[in-house]
Amino acid sequence: MDLIILIPMIAILLALFFYLGWWFNSKTGKKSIVSAEARAEQIIQDAQKEANNIKREKLLEVKDEWYKKKVEFDNEVNQKKQKLANLEKQLLAREENSEKRYDLIIQKEREVRKLEKELSDLKLSLDKRSEEIKKLEAEQNERLEKISGLTSDEAKKILINNMIDEAKADAAQIIKEIYDKAKADAKKEAQKIIVQAIQRTAADHSIESTVSVVQIQNDEMKGRIIGKEGRNIRAFEAVTGVDVIVDDTPEAVILSSFDQFRREIARVSLERLIADGRIHPARIEEVVQKTTQELEEEILREGENTLMQLGLHNMHPELVKHIGKMKYRSSYGQNLLQHSIEVAYLTGIMAAELGLDPVLAKRAGLLHDVGKTVDKSIEGPHALIGYDLTKKYKEHPIVVNAVGSHHEDIEMEHPIAALVQSADAISGARPGARREPLESYVKRLENLETLARSFEGVAKTYAIQAGREIRVVVENDKVDDVVADRLAREIAQKIEEEMEYPGQIKVTVIREVRKIAIAK
Repeated sequence: MDLIILIPMIAILLALFFYLGWWFNSKTGKKSIVSAEARAEQIIQDAQKEANNIKREKLLEVKDEWYKKKVEFDNEVNQKKQKLANLEKQLLAREENSEKRYDLIIQKEREVRKLEKELSDLKLSLDKRSEEIKKLEAEQNERLEKISGLTSDEAKKILINNMIDEAKADAAQIIKEIYDKAKADAKKEAQKIIVQAIQRTAADHSIESTVSVVQIQNDEMKGRIIGKEGRNIRAFEAVTGVDVIVDDTPEAVILSSFDQFRREIARVSLERLIADGRIHPARIEEVVQKTTQELEEEILREGENTLMQLGLHNMHPELVKHIGKMKYRSSYGQNLLQHSIEVAYLTGIMAAELGLDPVLAKRAGLLHDVGKTVDKSIEGPHALIGYDLTKKYKEHPIVVNAVGSHHEDIEMEHPIAALVQSADAISGARPGARREPLESYVKRLENLETLARSFEGVAKTYAIQAGREIRVVVENDKVDDVVADRLAREIAQKIEEEMEYPGQIKVTVIREVRKIAIAK
């Protein structure tokens, strides 16, 4: 009974609770919907207000931009109007000028026509007068021919010849005056520059020989140098390429070779062998090989020291080696490296005096004889060999041209090339700088006298002062003073073109008149 009553009561309670929950939920849902609708309406209103604000701002921006564009357009239109107005004024001014010019041209044409008429009248009158003058000239010529006994052609020839001789004499005199003045000025300036260069360059001159002397402690060492049956001396000569002379000279052995580098290798090697005491073919070959390597390294150092001495930089290492090789080369008995250094100094000093680049000039002077250090298997003049060598190693074009043209194998392209040629001649022409074989010296003097005698009117020639001057005695009845001056220049020019000589040659033309009377 209790369960039966309890179950319905529980059901009724559940139903009651369900109803109460449904009713409460419906009430709260309606309230939330109402509040959500209110919030949505508020959001919509706020969005509309913001949209209206943005719309107003954009309209204001568009209006501002439109106003700016309008102002720019108005300014541009005003500028173009101003330009058009200026062009109209210019066109009006040109039209006025054109009208004035047109009027002026018409006036000039009238004046020209008037002048043409006057000229035609004047021409007619001149033609008449010229005909009258021709008639008078013909009559006068006939009278002169009768009086002088010469035809007009003969008289013309005599007159023309006299005028030509007079003109030649006047021209020669003027040329002489101009030449003397130019020569005096140029000689004075050149002497100043060259003397300054020479005074500032004090280089030693040493005559290279073909032998080197090695001192030994006693004559017993000579036997060890020769070796058993001469095997040591033969091995030494074979390895070094130098002749070893062991004679009666006390405590000395002589090394003979034209190649200074080989002779130096032989000298140093022999001195080391003597100091070491072990002299046999194997040891000789070892010492010579080691000495050769050391001297090749010394060649590079010598080239670098030379560049430092002259203040030169950035030169290709191969050219530096060739400069070092100059120490063991000679030209007419003059050491090639000392000669090249002197030429570099002289060229740099003269370039500085003339306002040219002294560093570039010294570089050209140092390298001018670099072709002499190239292997003898390469044929050709040393100037052109040096030209190719310096061009190969990217030297400055002015330096390359100076090297190739210092003996005029190619054309000179810059004043520095002429300075190198002059410095080379100065260095080689100094007394004691070079030696010249007697045969070639005598031949050069004979050629000099023969060349001077080849000119017309020359009676005798004498080469004096070791070939530094040629005196030319001319026939006084064939050569006058003006021609004598011209003859001196022509002989000097021909010597320059056809002969090779150190320094310079002075040409002295002597013309004298001797009158002899005998008192009885």
